[in-house]
Amino acid sequence: MKLCVIIPLCALITLTQQAPTQDQCLCDLTNSEKAFPHDKLSTVEDNASKCNSNITPKKTLELESLMLGLERRLPQMEKDLSVLEREDDGELYGVLSLLVIENELTEIKQLMDKLNMTSRRHQHLTTDTTEQLEDLRVKMAELQEYDTLQVVKRQQANQRLKRDLDQCKNEHHPTPHPTQPPQGICPHGKFVNITGPGVYTAGEYPGSYKYGAWGRDPKPAVGKENWYWLVMLTSSNRYSNYVRLYSSLSSLIVGVSVPGNVQIHSSNPTTNTVQGPNVVLYGDALYYNCYNKYDVCRFNLSTKTVTTMQLPKGTRFNSKGNFCHLDECYLYTDLDLATDESGVWVIYTTSQDFGNLVLSKVEEGEQPKLNQTWHTSVYKQAVTNTFMACGVLYATRYVNKEVEEIFYSFDTSTGVEKFDIGIFIRKMSPNIYSLNYSPVDQMLHAYCDSFMVSYEVLFE
Repeated sequence: MKLCVIIPLCALITLTQQAPTQDQCLCDLTNSEKAFPHDKLSTVEDNASKCNSNITPKKTLELESLMLGLERRLPQMEKDLSVLEREDDGELYGVLSLLVIENELTEIKQLMDKLNMTSRRHQHLTTDTTEQLEDLRVKMAELQEYDTLQVVKRQQANQRLKRDLDQCKNEHHPTPHPTQPPQGICPHGKFVNITGPGVYTAGEYPGSYKYGAWGRDPKPAVGKENWYWLVMLTSSNRYSNYVRLYSSLSSLIVGVSVPGNVQIHSSNPTTNTVQGPNVVLYGDALYYNCYNKYDVCRFNLSTKTVTTMQLPKGTRFNSKGNFCHLDECYLYTDLDLATDESGVWVIYTTSQDFGNLVLSKVEEGEQPKLNQTWHTSVYKQAVTNTFMACGVLYATRYVNKEVEEIFYSFDTSTGVEKFDIGIFIRKMSPNIYSLNYSPVDQMLHAYCDSFMVSYEVLFE
């Protein structure tokens, strides 16, 4: 019975497929909507991308840095003039003071010229960008006419509702302050945050020297209170044989080095020259990792002499105990020198400590030596940088290309460690190769991919 039904059906299908089609039905589809102009949308996207690349935070900071340099330079000029008026003897002293003031005027003029040039460039950029944005606004309004289903309008309404909802939540649940590290006796109070950057400059050699360090001397010699120093690793991004000095912040920003270089040795590298970017200047002497040794060298800028201080046996050196993050290790950062209100510190690691950070206080004197030493439980290669402030060691880690986090602290007065500091640094370049805290003005000086950047350290 079933077989009889199946056979006629198969035959019917076969006959139907073979039968020629006698009638054909054709339909014309008429679209009343205008064709979407994809080429116009592509042009708008390209123009928007150009606007984003032209207007960057770096350009704003360039102008702010120049303004800051001028702001700090003018009061110094006024101070020097008042001293001259008060103490001018009409003879040699007056001549020398006038020469100093003449040099300061030259530096201020160079700073103002650069400021005027930068301002004009920014004005042209602002005008051009305003015109481009207006053109983009008109074109986007034209393209929105093709949104017959009003998808864009609904998305914009949803975004407004989400923004209002977030604002309402934040009003009822304020953002908590980051956990603060325990503090010893600090004249400024508790360390609470980092703001900035305040200074952002390429200096004299834009993009030339990737690794380096800069800052101020917390214990300057007489007459050098306003000086800044710079050490660039000029040989293979590993070594240097001189420190470069600037008579003011504005001089550093515009790239006028007076008095210039103070040379450690004519060869680079060689015995007792600089290895690695983590150096500091304290008491008119440069402290750094000696070339090819696990020693700390101290180079006296006045006498041009070098004294060395040996670290414990097993100290890792020659790029065996670097600062690191997941994607990169910073070469020859085995030893990190730091300064704070109390003097010079050295941060390193040893085989005995299984790679954890070790902190030692440097005792000053004719022959520097290690004083008290502390052992921490934070692994050095999980850290990207360290600095000291008020006897507390702080460590940073890499979050992403834009952000660095101060995540760890060790208080030498109590021995208490904290791993949840949660203070963030807004970076201007992906990598910070050195961090130096200046107790003179509570600034944090960072050297980032050949750029010099400073941040203000805020205390409660």
